[in-house]
Amino acid sequence: MSYLSLSTWSLHRNLGPLNWTIWDEDQNKHSIRAEPQPETITLLELPAILSSKGYRAIEICHFNFPSTDSDYLKKLKSACEEANIMFNTLLLDYGDITTDDEIRRHADISLIKNWIDIASECGAKQIRIIAGDASPENEAALVRSSEVLNDLIKYANNLGVRIITENFHSLTATADNCIRLVNNCNEELGLIADFGNFKGENKYEEIEKILPFSQSVHAKPDMDSDGIPDEEEFRRCLDQLVAANYNGPINLIYDGPGDMWEGIERVRKVVDSYL
Repeated sequence: MSYLSLSTWSLHRNLGPLNWTIWDEDQNKHSIRAEPQPETITLLELPAILSSKGYRAIEICHFNFPSTDSDYLKKLKSACEEANIMFNTLLLDYGDITTDDEIRRHADISLIKNWIDIASECGAKQIRIIAGDASPENEAALVRSSEVLNDLIKYANNLGVRIITENFHSLTATADNCIRLVNNCNEELGLIADFGNFKGENKYEEIEKILPFSQSVHAKPDMDSDGIPDEEEFRRCLDQLVAANYNGPINLIYDGPGDMWEGIERVRKVVDSYL
């Protein structure tokens, strides 16, 4: 049976500064750009709050980590365990494993491995890796991505962490590319289906194609300027979960204006009828 999960992106205006990873082309190295945001709750408080609201799991974006030292990671793991909240996915929101820039690619792979280590230490079941920023028509990039993902899978397996990717960024802008990557990794690669990331008239057909390969779903509705979901459109996406006999986390995504908890509840109101 499917169950409720929440992505910390849905609270990105509540959890304090967003620590974005960027690539400094002048110095050929990574740096952190902190984007100020209010901290109305801490990340360590969030699992207990979610448990009280009936959630069973959480996804945490890498830029929401205020610290990655061992003491903090142990506290985060304990916070999830004590609240009986599964830390389902660490969402790494940086990295281009298909770039032609060898210096950056090797640096990005090293950074990804470091975040795999972090995922293992704080108890995350899996880590989302972006498959690449190359064009979806770039066959060489698809091969390169597959090779790197296979290497990362071997690395992560030794730490008890699963590698999962998503229809997110340009290389995986088509369902066919998502499925090819899964097959190229002997189906050891997991997949997140995000309702909001496929665009155009083929959106629903593309979602339908990847759902049989997906272990997680981002339930992201289209919204108007006031953050009100297009319920008819959203239900069309959710109906596909039923048709595909999907059984896994449904991660609520709200990125509209106004109070984020209120926005999350508007999304949840529609999703609840599918649980």
